[in-house]
Amino acid sequence: MPADYHSHTPLCKHATGTPEEYVAAARAAGLTEYGISDHAPALPEPFDDWRMSEAELPQYFEWIERAKAAAGPLPIRAGMECDWLAGCEGWIEDLAGRYPWDYLIGSVHYLGAWDFDNPKWLGRWGEEDVEQVWTHYWQTYAAMSKSGLFDILGHPDLVKKFAFRPEGDLARFYEPVIEVIAESGCVVELNTAGWHKPCAEAYPEPRFLDLACRAGIPLVISSDSHAPGEVARDFPRAIEWVKAAGYRETVLFEGRQRRAERL
Repeated sequence: MPADYHSHTPLCKHATGTPEEYVAAARAAGLTEYGISDHAPALPEPFDDWRMSEAELPQYFEWIERAKAAAGPLPIRAGMECDWLAGCEGWIEDLAGRYPWDYLIGSVHYLGAWDFDNPKWLGRWGEEDVEQVWTHYWQTYAAMSKSGLFDILGHPDLVKKFAFRPEGDLARFYEPVIEVIAESGCVVELNTAGWHKPCAEAYPEPRFLDLACRAGIPLVISSDSHAPGEVARDFPRAIEWVKAAGYRETVLFEGRQRRAERL
């Protein structure tokens, strides 16, 4: 199995399990490497109720070290999932210097003050113009891609989580951002968590994968696990998806440097 770099810890307040349980699950799945990438702190605090605080960073570092101690020969990689927010650049650069990270994941969960993928605000989707929301989302995703702050771009079409999609060919949203990502040199992830959300489809959809592969954008496969039982979830299915799009390798990270791994 390829590496699984997108996973969480109880510090984000919506995950369960111990470092040892996650490592045991990763070893049982036969992963090449296992990465930890919980939701990074965001300013000003308290920012929301689904991430660690800045004061909890030492506990996060301790979690990573416990995982390494339990892993035996399995390589454990250290990361964070950082939210792309207005004016966040300096803070992300600060966080990047807090630990010897192997990678940083950039994600868009917020459009303005609205964390649009939070079930708490599901009702707002019925009040929004979906076309405008998608336009805003992909413009934000492109800006994140251009920033140069991240190694991996998380769950590209997360905006579809609750199955609200505009009419027509969605490639009109994908093609401009694919061009930006290709120029940035970032890696995208196929995130299997989407198969377990209302959209019932991994992030991103096959059309996006096809375009990304044609553009030469590298890829990782991730579970976005929030419990040990979710580590490497649906990886065989994900491998079929990415191979159908034309991918024949994924990427491994160490010290924010990357190398290819054959699928």
